[in-house]
Amino acid sequence: MKVSDILRVKGNTLFTVTPDTPLVSAVATMAEHDIGSLVVMEYGELAGMLTFREVIKRLHANGGAVGGTHVRSVMDDHPMTCTPATEVNQVRRMMLEKHTRYLPVMDGKTLIGVISFYDVARAVFEAQSFENKMLKAYIRDWPVEETDSQDNR
Repeated sequence: MKVSDILRVKGNTLFTVTPDTPLVSAVATMAEHDIGSLVVMEYGELAGMLTFREVIKRLHANGGAVGGTHVRSVMDDHPMTCTPATEVNQVRRMMLEKHTRYLPVMDGKTLIGVISFYDVARAVFEAQSFENKMLKAYIRDWPVEETDSQDNR
């Protein structure tokens, strides 16, 4: 299974901000849409990622307030990325090794989506469920072999 398979099922809705967006506005967008990340775009290119992890760190540093900070000062400006052709097992490994929950999907310099740890887990679960269903159907329909009459003596 490839990242393109996950995106096909997930859809292509993206929420973006610019580095100069006030953090309070970005947090409001995340809350309103129940999302854990925003893609930060500047001049039509990926500039970074803002996730709830960066927001929590800022809240902690500011005594529970985001203040007048802008996205630029808290975003991850070098996020890991993947391509539509990346295998899901490689994505899982990347996410686990780097503790990353969101990966922008890039086709060259073009952003085509974001996949989350949840998206990957869901896709793997659904693929395994389908495979299990097929295996159970195969086993249930297994042809019964006729016993040799000599074996029954």
